[in-house]
Amino acid sequence: MVRIRVLVVDDHRIFAESLAAALAAEPDVDVTAAGSGPAALRCLDRAAAEGRRFDVLLVDADLGAAAAGTVARVVPDNGADGIVDGISLVGGVRSGQPSVRTVVLAEKDDPRRAALALQAGASGWVAKDCSLQRLLAVIRGVLRDETHLPPALLTGVLRELTAARKHRTESERLVESLTPREREVLRCMVAGLGRKAVAERLFLSPHTVRTHMQNVLGKLGVHSTLAAVALARRAGVGPAELAGDVVERGGQLA
Repeated sequence: MVRIRVLVVDDHRIFAESLAAALAAEPDVDVTAAGSGPAALRCLDRAAAEGRRFDVLLVDADLGAAAAGTVARVVPDNGADGIVDGISLVGGVRSGQPSVRTVVLAEKDDPRRAALALQAGASGWVAKDCSLQRLLAVIRGVLRDETHLPPALLTGVLRELTAARKHRTESERLVESLTPREREVLRCMVAGLGRKAVAERLFLSPHTVRTHMQNVLGKLGVHSTLAAVALARRAGVGPAELAGDVVERGGQLA
């Protein structure tokens, strides 16, 4: 019998352990429970290192919210314990272990957050008060590459995804209007570099960098570095690598 390895991630311990026990009663399901995002990441890494990856991650949509009092942050790269919100965890797992299917468990329907979860890589959004048989059907469905959403959420999620695509398309058009050098400056801004650091990195004078930054803001139609970075991220512009990058001097990029 092919067994399905499931990791339940919820910082409400009674819920996590109860759900894990209910799923474990199925003859073809092995379950582990984790009470936080960092604990889940450690479980995933350990399982991968031992050659027994999890198949499905069930993650609380509100993971970490009670401890943070607001939207939680992603666990630091150094692996130190911290708070990881559910949707960020979905994105991290999708990036690090793309074979793991993720399903978000939510206390209430929320089209915007469900759309964010799908964009992050989730394969499903399920109400916490659904039946065990419904949840098992979703678990088995996502392993067949199906996407599961409550019917009542479908219209709202499609609307959110369409709006996000429209914003992304407009952002991409604005970024494409930048010169190669201005795009390089924008990547430095996304990386959090200030004017002096950008100047040193690109072998330019601070005055020239200031001009490039002003041109970037003008062409993007924004009034602050923060707004420019947000637009750049919507357009898929990543940060400049802060080590090991080779930067052209002179020529068309000068």
